[in-house]
Amino acid sequence: MSDHTVRNVLVNMMWCVPGKVGGSEEYLVRQLLGLAELPEQHWRPTVVVARGMAEAHPELAAAARIIEPGFESRNRVRRILGEATWLRRHSDDAPLVHHGGGTAPVRAHRPYVLTIHDLQFRTYPQYFSRVKRTYLAAVIPPSARRATVVAVPSEYVRDSVVSAYGVAAERVMVVPHGIEPALATDVTAEAELRTRYRLGEGPVLVYPAVTHPHKHHEFLLRMMRDHWTDPELRLVLTGGEGMAEHVVQACTDPRVRRVGRVPAADRNGLLAMAAAMVFPSQYEGFGAPLIEAMTLGAPVVCSDATCMPQIVGDAGLVRPLLPEAWADVPAEVARRRAELVAAGHVRARDFTSRASGAALAAAYARALQLS
Repeated sequence: MSDHTVRNVLVNMMWCVPGKVGGSEEYLVRQLLGLAELPEQHWRPTVVVARGMAEAHPELAAAARIIEPGFESRNRVRRILGEATWLRRHSDDAPLVHHGGGTAPVRAHRPYVLTIHDLQFRTYPQYFSRVKRTYLAAVIPPSARRATVVAVPSEYVRDSVVSAYGVAAERVMVVPHGIEPALATDVTAEAELRTRYRLGEGPVLVYPAVTHPHKHHEFLLRMMRDHWTDPELRLVLTGGEGMAEHVVQACTDPRVRRVGRVPAADRNGLLAMAAAMVFPSQYEGFGAPLIEAMTLGAPVVCSDATCMPQIVGDAGLVRPLLPEAWADVPAEVARRRAELVAAGHVRARDFTSRASGAALAAAYARALQLS
């Protein structure tokens, strides 16, 4: 591609129902915004979205051309039919198509880039319904094998895709999450948050995660019960309701605050004021909150599962999911706060939206080279 060539790419985000698909929504939006930040922008994306996506992300509408199909794509069957018919017709004039949801139509326009966020359904099948597990097992492998390039958020997922589906390693490229540095400017003041969420004056630990089983909220509740017994300590759980919400709701410890989904400024403010962001997840394809917390100045404590040691590196506390390994976390983060905050800020510089956009542009360029 010459320095002055600008090419169109059709990005399929019909699967992305706003507020319903977790971190993959922010992942794709942020990398497309990062693509628009590049000084020499060779790609002009047209993004096909589910209803409500443009309204939920006006910043995306300002950075790319948005198309909302006339049919309702929230229904999986209608979306699949739409991808096979309507989207196929609209793909004919595009030199490249990007399917962002891990699957592609059987007769997908080629070349195409496929984003696979994770392969959690293979590691923890018990956390998926039989219907969804069967669907993913049937469509992801052929989608990955037919893709010209597979984009993944971490080296962990890259290794998983190569191993599971036999995709050539040179066709699987890491496009990491990108976090906007401006995140740190949209922050509710600490005093306001302590009043609003009844946090008292003591240290606050924050876990921003949907209550899905693999997020392992019960581990933190056990830690509060058995080890983190400081009466002034508060554990704040943000995020939507998942399949393990009943576990959190059954907790009677008044020091645990289950606040659910909160405004972005409150979420950012809670991380900025936190003694630590605690992240005991059993499975992540990337774990964007790890970098968000570092950007906002929260010490990070996470499990040693899947990609998390790769993402955090030496910028946080990475520990096995054993109570004895986490027992001293409140004291350790208090003692090392300045060191961990500084290391987190440095680490976060590697994961900006612009860096994510540049990696996406490289994936697009390789797809054309290989086609």
